[in-house]
Amino acid sequence: MKNALDVACYFLRRLDREAGDTISTLKLQKLVYYAQAWSLVFRNKPLFYQDIEAWMSGPVVRDVWNEYKDYHYRDIPPPDGVDVEFDEEETEVLEEVWSAYGELSARHLQELTQSETPWLNARRGLEPAQKSTNLISYEDMKSYYVNFMAEA
Repeated sequence: MKNALDVACYFLRRLDREAGDTISTLKLQKLVYYAQAWSLVFRNKPLFYQDIEAWMSGPVVRDVWNEYKDYHYRDIPPPDGVDVEFDEEETEVLEEVWSAYGELSARHLQELTQSETPWLNARRGLEPAQKSTNLISYEDMKSYYVNFMAEA
């Protein structure tokens, strides 16, 4: 199983920088979250092993946050190092996520995740500005997003 930083690097390399596209930590977090959610739906298993926390700003993987937090809302540069190899099923999930969410703004993705059941359930009983490390459950993610399969 890969880790969330591998998934983050995939999206950072997928970005069309020559066309002027950029990616912030906020947007990257949401793409990583959706990759996990859709892996649970399409593959019936997680793409990475780290937990996803229900922060005020939406779903966050702490390892990804720690790696890229210094960029705040600025563009994250392409990663150094060797590409991690994803198998065909993993790549299909990542490409589906990129196709569905890659063009959306960070703010739009934040609002979207904050309107969806998995994040809302994990934050149940909390004030909007209250910090939280509550986990978003895989069960909530899968049962929520699988409902969109019938609409596709």
